[in-house]
Amino acid sequence: MSDMEEDYGFEYSDDDYAEEDVDIENQYYNSKGEIESDDLEQALQGFQEVIAMEDGRGEWGFKALKQIVKIYFRMNRYDDMLEAYSQMLGYANEVVTRNAAEKKINSTLEFISHSTDPTLLQKCYSLTLQGLADAKNDRLWFKTNIKLVNLWISLNEREKALAVLEELKESCKDDDGSRKGTQLLEVYALEIQLLSESRHASRRELSETYQKALEIKSAIPHPKIMGIIREYGGKMHMNSRRWEEAATDFFEAFKSYDEAGSVHRSRCLKYLVLANMMMESSVDPFDSQEARPYRSDPAVSAMTRLVEAYQSSDIQAFENALKQGNNDIAGDTFVAPYIEDLRRNLCSKVIIASIQPYSRVKIDHLRSMLSAVTTINIDELLLTLILGGKIKAKINQATNTLEIDKGMDTRDAKLEALSSWAESLSALQARMTSRLAI
Repeated sequence: MSDMEEDYGFEYSDDDYAEEDVDIENQYYNSKGEIESDDLEQALQGFQEVIAMEDGRGEWGFKALKQIVKIYFRMNRYDDMLEAYSQMLGYANEVVTRNAAEKKINSTLEFISHSTDPTLLQKCYSLTLQGLADAKNDRLWFKTNIKLVNLWISLNEREKALAVLEELKESCKDDDGSRKGTQLLEVYALEIQLLSESRHASRRELSETYQKALEIKSAIPHPKIMGIIREYGGKMHMNSRRWEEAATDFFEAFKSYDEAGSVHRSRCLKYLVLANMMMESSVDPFDSQEARPYRSDPAVSAMTRLVEAYQSSDIQAFENALKQGNNDIAGDTFVAPYIEDLRRNLCSKVIIASIQPYSRVKIDHLRSMLSAVTTINIDELLLTLILGGKIKAKINQATNTLEIDKGMDTRDAKLEALSSWAESLSALQARMTSRLAI
């Protein structure tokens, strides 16, 4: 009888604990229901009750603290939020697995990262790093530092960002496996972004970091990371006027962003179109299987019209495309500096094609052909084409004509152009001297 009573008592104790767990669980989910009803105060009290119901620190308390942190954030009670977050980190080191802690803390930081208060974000990241000092959670430590670097970059704190990046690079030296290689690529992606946007960085420094990133083979990076590396690599090549290499990088960036489902794919497709125009390529970038579906994408449609006008040598259509797509083309700070080069290239194409059948053309006629463009000086353009060996001709100042000699040696054409240029300068000097004498 006593044995049965002992067995009965033991089973009763189990049921008692089970009922207690069920009560805590019910309290937790009832409190979550209050959030969905938008009653934050009631939800807050409910989650605090969950913590009080547990005997010491437990998993339900950890989950409740996560919800409390989010509620305080939504209520703009940031001091209370930081205190609750600090408690949550204490629970993470004791009552949940490393993977669970990483997932919950990282998702909490993602939620808080919507804040526009950099001081609050810095405090959250600092608290996280302090809380991880004894936890040995390398992945969460790495992810938190990545968020901190992004914060410093957004605040233009270059030196602070570089300091954290150096610490991250050191942490990637311990292992030659794919995980470390993947992390190192993420570090290089941020460093390339930082160097590209910094006025103090040298091209050599940027190029070396870019090459180091491409040399890593033991990595399985997220496609977005490769998209960042390739996009900034393309911009680097564009600044060095290496159009073909830029086009290759922009296409690779587009494919990576497309795989990641990132909206940045449209931007890189636009830059690919720009690089193709700059290198005078006759290849339509939208012919590729990957790019074809985006031909009518609103983000690139303005650039599509521009390239169609450019390839058909239609100056008026080119200028119209620029005006219609002002925000997407001229409004893009990366594209804008290349617009004048495109204009000059297009006008050069038009001039070269139009003089082919003739031996002599009135310069005023050529000027009228470029009337839609107000920024191009026809005399300077013709001189550039002659000196560059694009056309074999000379400028006759007396008759104001361009005399084309298909049998003329390129060197002779250059000498004629320089002579004409010198005559023009002499005439200008004489006019100015005459005016000064008066």
